[in-house]
Amino acid sequence: MHFHNKYLAEFFGTFWLVFAGCGSAIFAAVFASSAGINIGLVGVSLAFGLSVLTMAYAVGHVSGGHFNPAVSIGLWVGGRFGFGHLIPYIVFQVLGACAAAFALQWFITEAGGLATDANGLNGGAIGTLASNGFGEASPGGFSMNAVIAMEVLMTAIFLIIIMGSTDERAPAGFAPIAIGLGLTLIHLVSIPVSNTSVNPARSTGPALISSLFGEGGETPLTQLPVFWAAPIVGAVLGAILYRIIVSGAAPAEKAAEKVEYREPEYRDRAPVDRGDYDRDYRDRGEYRDYRDDHRDDRY
Repeated sequence: MHFHNKYLAEFFGTFWLVFAGCGSAIFAAVFASSAGINIGLVGVSLAFGLSVLTMAYAVGHVSGGHFNPAVSIGLWVGGRFGFGHLIPYIVFQVLGACAAAFALQWFITEAGGLATDANGLNGGAIGTLASNGFGEASPGGFSMNAVIAMEVLMTAIFLIIIMGSTDERAPAGFAPIAIGLGLTLIHLVSIPVSNTSVNPARSTGPALISSLFGEGGETPLTQLPVFWAAPIVGAVLGAILYRIIVSGAAPAEKAAEKVEYREPEYRDRAPVDRGDYDRDYRDRGEYRDYRDDHRDDRY
């Protein structure tokens, strides 16, 4: 498989994550309340989780399904990912997030009066394209220290979920479900704190595009370094913690499997097979006849 396939997979996977996740916050979190359409916090959390789950099944077999610079760095630290692809992965992930944010910005401009209507789009998310933030930019007004702590903790747990569910000893085929549901839980906890990043690309796209083409202003960009540093630190900690948790477990389990299943089968089967073979030919008289007929006179 060519390298560009992996990079394109990361581009489209990250595009879908940002478009579906941030798009749900803008268009559907509080939309046309008179019609009863309002997915709220739970719906936005599910949108982020389902975006990762669906793309992990769609293109995860091509690139590994990172869609997140912090995840790529964490997997590299955890020994699951080579450094040679690390920088290109991050570049294409950020490009995918920016493309998704640009698409969202275009849709907002086409919304007309709904963008400013009290019963229309989510006014709190329109200006910044659901960017992450702290202080006044935090949905709950949380401080920078609280946001950093939350982002580090949530990203560390996310890496443990990813590395555990993709371990060779884990049930095959279920990793995207665990990862998607894990990301949903993370958003349920941390949206009120930081609007949930745990993903520097997800933070960069909306912050950059809303500042250049929307009404985001300077705040999303000035606070953006926090949403690169904290998730990366959390990812590295999560990868290290997972390696500590499972260190030494695999060799012991493999040794036990060899003693329990392979060696007894060999010991039990060999005498039975030889006995059946000899007894079968002796009972029919064929074994002795064949020996006598083909005996060499020189012996």
